[in-house]
Amino acid sequence: MLREETLFGLRDKVAESIKILQEHATDPEGYYFADSGGKDSAVCRHLLQVSGVKFDAHHSLTTIDPPELIYFLREHHPDTVIHSPAKPFLQRLVEKGYPTRQCRWCCKEYKETGGAGRTVVTGVRAAESSRRAKRWYIESCNSDPRGHKWFVHPIFHWTEEDVWEYIRQENIPYCKLYDEGFSRIGCLLCPMAGKHRLFEAERYPVYVRNFIRAFERLYEKRKSTGKRYMDRWKSGEEMFWWWLREDNEYGDPDQGVFFE
Repeated sequence: MLREETLFGLRDKVAESIKILQEHATDPEGYYFADSGGKDSAVCRHLLQVSGVKFDAHHSLTTIDPPELIYFLREHHPDTVIHSPAKPFLQRLVEKGYPTRQCRWCCKEYKETGGAGRTVVTGVRAAESSRRAKRWYIESCNSDPRGHKWFVHPIFHWTEEDVWEYIRQENIPYCKLYDEGFSRIGCLLCPMAGKHRLFEAERYPVYVRNFIRAFERLYEKRKSTGKRYMDRWKSGEEMFWWWLREDNEYGDPDQGVFFE
């Protein structure tokens, strides 16, 4: 397997990605492709197809997904199985508390459970974050209850420029949100989106109202149990905007003190 410094042009990276997929296609069931619907998944899907390996595609619905993303999947990835969760995200928010960058219970519950016992292909790339840069092409999953789940990240050392060049080169369909101000597409109002959450809040007022209703229920629940920190807010709506803006007088919400 080639290391990053030996990968020069996009053609080399494409060849190496296809080689990775073909060499690790040892499961008779084929790959479990975790199809997020984003640009990286669009590239991985194309690479899976041109490599000739067996795979089935799956998308884990969170119930706070951009509607445009679901429309895109249904139109352009019709064979992707869309899995609905046991409970909507906002119901779980009332039960567990709101997520933060440091306490992302939602990722584990809504995004990381699929593909138990399978070899899972994802669009993870090292350039996305310093944390992901510490990972590698092939990884085992320590949390798999069946103990046999592996990850294959075929575009791990691709840059964002590589991704877009390949999309243009191969005329691969992608979600229109990338042309409308989105640099990433995932759960709406995700803490990992930073200030972009305010842009999402302006674009999707119905989702904001639903979030506020959930925060009102969370606020009343916490108040009824006598939580001492609840006097920081006068309402669930105030708590919601505090959480969304991350610029309040009480400091960083990532301290995680508001979780069960």
